[in-house]
Amino acid sequence: MRGPFLRYGSGILLALFLGFSTSTPVWAGLTGEAVIATYEGIINPVAAEYLHDAIASAQETDAHVLIIKLDTPGGLDTSMRLIVKDITNAAIPVVVFVAPSGGRAASAGVFITMAAHVAAMSPGTNIGAAHPVAMGGGEMDTTMKEKVENDSAAYIKSIAEQRGRNVAWAEDAVRKSVSVTEQEALKLKIVDLVADDPQDLLTQLHGRRVALPGGPLTMVTAGLEIRPFPMGLRLELLKALSDPNIAYLLMTIGTIGMLAELYNPGAILPGIVGAISLILAFYSLQSLPVNYAGVLLFILGIVFFVLEATVTSYGLLAIGGVVSLTLGSLMLIKSDAEFFQVSWTVIVPVIITTAAVSLFIVGMGVRALRRSPQTGTESMVGAVGVAKTALCPDGKLAIHGELWDAVSDTPVQPGGSAKVLRIEGLTLYVTPIFQKKEA
Repeated sequence: MRGPFLRYGSGILLALFLGFSTSTPVWAGLTGEAVIATYEGIINPVAAEYLHDAIASAQETDAHVLIIKLDTPGGLDTSMRLIVKDITNAAIPVVVFVAPSGGRAASAGVFITMAAHVAAMSPGTNIGAAHPVAMGGGEMDTTMKEKVENDSAAYIKSIAEQRGRNVAWAEDAVRKSVSVTEQEALKLKIVDLVADDPQDLLTQLHGRRVALPGGPLTMVTAGLEIRPFPMGLRLELLKALSDPNIAYLLMTIGTIGMLAELYNPGAILPGIVGAISLILAFYSLQSLPVNYAGVLLFILGIVFFVLEATVTSYGLLAIGGVVSLTLGSLMLIKSDAEFFQVSWTVIVPVIITTAAVSLFIVGMGVRALRRSPQTGTESMVGAVGVAKTALCPDGKLAIHGELWDAVSDTPVQPGGSAKVLRIEGLTLYVTPIFQKKEA
């Protein structure tokens, strides 16, 4: 009895071992965590770094799944490709969840969503409009436009084929800028799920098979604890600085501050604020498609306002400043993409405020330069003193509570008033002031 039992038992154990080793791996148990990274805004280097860190953190902590909660109008092609590479090479399942309601995955967001192991959307969202736009300013010529479009179409087709999604629609999203709702995307096999919230998403993900670089895997997501992955203060700050409206405001403040310091040396504070603002503006502009002709027009407009405070132009310089600032603001960003444009609600108040502040600050500096000296020997010129002795032609003159040697071209009697014409060393050269006698 013992021999057959051992033989059959060993065979059963061997069969179970071989079966588990060759079947799709499954995470045992319903405990663990799902990491969720939330990103809303333009796809730029900050987005690429944040999502790279999120994937790395989820892998290091052995999370069962990483959910990228995405809402984006699109962004830079280079940053988008970095994110797609990170998702494709991730060792754990990466789920892109287009949310919340009212959100979208447009342009670069389409590529990122289709690259996910599982693509999901929440009700009231849309996806599409991935046609490439010029980021270098102006319209691309026909040849370059065709090259960029073909490259983007081939890239998204390869992503769709790898994930088993609708290749034809993916190409149309690039070539024809088509866009669909979440229900249409589900029917067209663009996305895999429609979920109300992350918890509902985890419920629907349970038991789904995904292909990872290490082999196929069946997801076990029921009962997982959701752990948010925050962006962090540094990336939050860099994200804010990457906003074209913030860059525009920083450049305005920086230019005004530096010009105010130049026209009013020693103020210090305008110079410090201006220098810091300009450095931050330069950082912002490096991640944006900037037209340097627009930058020069912008600076020229502020210079015109400064000159208006010092030169009599009867308003012509102020008008030129408004025109130059407006043209510079419109030309500043070289892109047709809506999310890279500076908003009119920012441009108009900035132009009005810049004109007022520039005229006020520079005017104060100019008036300070033109003001007569209040201390030192230079302050004596034009002052009026009282003769303590007869000035015939020299004598003593009391002025500002001090007794000075004075010389007058016309005799002055004691008690008479005299005005200082000039000062040489410690001697005042004066002229008498004759007061009219009452009748």
